[in-house]
Amino acid sequence: MSESVTVEFDEDGLVPAVAQSAEDDTVLMLAYVNEEALERTRETGEAHYYSRSREELWHKGGSSGHTQSVEEIRVDCDADTLLYVVEQEGGACHTGFESCFHRTLDGEEVGERVFDPEEVYGDG
Repeated sequence: MSESVTVEFDEDGLVPAVAQSAEDDTVLMLAYVNEEALERTRETGEAHYYSRSREELWHKGGSSGHTQSVEEIRVDCDADTLLYVVEQEGGACHTGFESCFHRTLDGEEVGERVFDPEEVYGDG
């Protein structure tokens, strides 16, 4: 029988969380999670994160409709990073791409744009 893992949040109360597609293992995005976001994710089955820039909890897809249904939450060996294995609805990246990792360091576009951010978010 296994024991629950205690997540090691940093001094700001956060841990990084990588979202990975359950369908094809594509790395979709990286965001940060605090205890409340993790609890909300576990309660609802949909991904919640903590926005460091806005200093608030956010439900992935709350404004775009591009939600992440969390199939499994994994924790790394040091218990200081999470992996959300998700079913992604629409694109994960706010720029319209399937994944936030849609370009190489040299600027080559390697990902697929799956929605128009102007249509989803408007002028901002």
